[in-house]
Amino acid sequence: MARMARAEVFAPDEVAVVHVMNRVVRRCYLLGDDPVTGKNFDHRKVMIENQLQRLAGAFGIDLLGFAIMSNHFHLILRSRPDVVATWDDTEVARRWLLICPVRKNSAGDPAEPNEFELNSIRNDPRKLETIRLRLSDLGWWMRVLCQYIAVRANREDHELGKFWQSRFRAVRLLDEAALLACAAYVDLNPIRAAMAETLEQSDYTSVQRRIQSFSPTNDNSTSATLATLATSQPKQECTDNLVGAVIPAAIGREAAAEGVLPIAVQSRVTADRFLSPIALIPADDQRLGPQASFHRFRCSDKGFLSLSQGDYLELLDWTARQVAPGKRGTTPPSTPPLFQRLSGKLPTATAWVELVQDFGKLFAVVAGHPQTIRATRSRISGFAHRMRPRVRELLPSSE
Repeated sequence: MARMARAEVFAPDEVAVVHVMNRVVRRCYLLGDDPVTGKNFDHRKVMIENQLQRLAGAFGIDLLGFAIMSNHFHLILRSRPDVVATWDDTEVARRWLLICPVRKNSAGDPAEPNEFELNSIRNDPRKLETIRLRLSDLGWWMRVLCQYIAVRANREDHELGKFWQSRFRAVRLLDEAALLACAAYVDLNPIRAAMAETLEQSDYTSVQRRIQSFSPTNDNSTSATLATLATSQPKQECTDNLVGAVIPAAIGREAAAEGVLPIAVQSRVTADRFLSPIALIPADDQRLGPQASFHRFRCSDKGFLSLSQGDYLELLDWTARQVAPGKRGTTPPSTPPLFQRLSGKLPTATAWVELVQDFGKLFAVVAGHPQTIRATRSRISGFAHRMRPRVRELLPSSE
């Protein structure tokens, strides 16, 4: 049976949250330790994460979560055409030229576009409209990412042909229950594969980056840190550093241009700054609308769950400790008060663990509560989406 066209599920002109996954050819371990050749390709995981940071700062797409494994990777992306609509023509042209640069600097990074290059886009209304759509197109994000990695990996191995097994798999997340389960599924990948025993040891994952920047006294540490940098300085022109992230000009143009920041500023710049914050509406911030980011590390400052970062990490830790038959990795069991507090939003403890462990098998095109899936139709044909019977059992209808 042919795979459903992605245009049936989501489009670049609408906000959509999508779980995407791609795998290397023949399921070989071309991104980690290869048991056949004895080679280690962990540097490609670094390459992928560096690219994720670059794309998060250029596209009109939020990166909600990621996990880079030895033969595949997972991403949770949210398209943001509403944010792209707030950018003027110059910003649209500048961002596109950082994604697909005409020139590169001595370090091999995209060079800041000049007026001639900007005008080649700004003065062409049809081209400008096309690029606006591309900036919030999940397909273009994956195209740029996968092509970049494939070209460099093939060059290293002196190989030709396909590096990725096929086009990426995409599952649209329809409600918060699906998004929460998918986020846990992605962040717990290394533990399920017995590659890590704890969350903080889960290398090349979004949860590890969030833990590195987490402060128990400030649950929204990343947002607060960057907000402080923006609001504590007068509104002035910003200076780009080597990765396209901006630092307020008042901090020091020379230091920012050289990529060297004051120690006090370095301590407040966090490891997860390119990720969307977790809390959908922080307690101290009731803003509505697109919430376009005031810095260039990410597209927007809008969260995606009605949980604080601390509660999310606690739920992940509890889920990682549950023993699941047939699964390799777990940690000793413990039951936190958090699961009882979320009992109205989550299924039973047993159903929740199975939902997270088997998320990739349970959902093929769309994911969500059965009521949500039944109310959703494909965008073009209008057909109803299929649902596995096990989903109805794990998430029984409240009707």
